[in-house]
Amino acid sequence: MTYPPPGGTPDPYQPQQPYGQQPSYDPTSPYSQDPYATPSSGAPSSGQPYGQQPPYGAPSSGQPYGQQPYAQPGYGQPGYGQPYAQPGYGAMPAPTNTMAILSLVLAFFFAPAGIVCGHIAKKQIRMTNESGEGLATAGLWVSYIITIFYVLICTFAILVPIIAAGSSSTY
Repeated sequence: MTYPPPGGTPDPYQPQQPYGQQPSYDPTSPYSQDPYATPSSGAPSSGQPYGQQPPYGAPSSGQPYGQQPYAQPGYGQPGYGQPYAQPGYGAMPAPTNTMAILSLVLAFFFAPAGIVCGHIAKKQIRMTNESGEGLATAGLWVSYIITIFYVLICTFAILVPIIAAGSSSTY
C-alpha cells in the first residue's frame, strides 16, 4: 500500500512502490511513521495505530513474511509415517466375566455360593476368552478359606460339648 504525497493525489505516470513495502521514513513529514518506534503504553503491540492493519505481506504477530505458524501433525492431519491415516484406538479390552465378580463378592457373604460361582466363571473364561481370571481365582481362594474356617468352627462347636459331657459322666 502506498501513501499519497502530502500535496494531493499521486501522479499515475510516476513509478509507484511495489505492494508489501512500506515507504521510507521521513521524520519531517507528518504522514510517515517511524517503523522502529516502540509503541506507547496505549498503542497496540504491532506498532500500528489503532484501527489500521499492517500492509499486506508485512510481518505481523511475530511470524516473518506473513507465514502461518507451523503446526505439528495431530488428529486428522497427515504425519508420523502415515500420510492419510487416522490414529487408531487399539483393540477393545475383553469384558470382565460377571460370575468372576460375583465369586469374589459372594465369598464374603456366603462362601459356598462364591465357590460355585468361581468354578462357573473359570469355565466360562476358558470358553469365551473374557477377562477376570484373577477375580475368579481370588474368589475361589477366599471362599475355600472361609468355608474351611466355618467347618472347623462348627466341628469344634459340636465336638466340645460331646467331649465335655462324656468326660464328666465316667465317675
